[in-house]
Amino acid sequence: MIYTNSDGGARGNPGAGAIGVLVREDEKILTKYSTKIGKFVTNNIAEYEALIKALELASKFTNDELICILDSELVVNQLLGKYKVRNPHLLPLFLKVQKLQENFKKIKYQHVGREDKFQVLADELLNNELDRE
Repeated sequence: MIYTNSDGGARGNPGAGAIGVLVREDEKILTKYSTKIGKFVTNNIAEYEALIKALELASKFTNDELICILDSELVVNQLLGKYKVRNPHLLPLFLKVQKLQENFKKIKYQHVGREDKFQVLADELLNNELDRE
């Protein structure tokens, strides 16, 4: 089974933003990715940007079933249809995720706490980017 762990954050919210992404097969990490994404972004925008990169990277490893793990309750609930996307800045990102979902037979979105060991690694990746100021 292929999993992604993605995390996005902004210092200042809005402020300098970065993302961290892991793609893994069960416990084995297949690839890591991190980058800065701008100087004036929100945490929610960063979370979506991280998920978008996770979906792009995961498509190199599978087109079958994928489990995407995030610590953003808002993003997970928007993708599951429990919350509406009301923020006009998030809507284009939400729609981009919808389009990228077409690359997979099935996707599950799962919310985890920040203490999840793989989520901690994704968080460290993004914070390492932000620390490079």
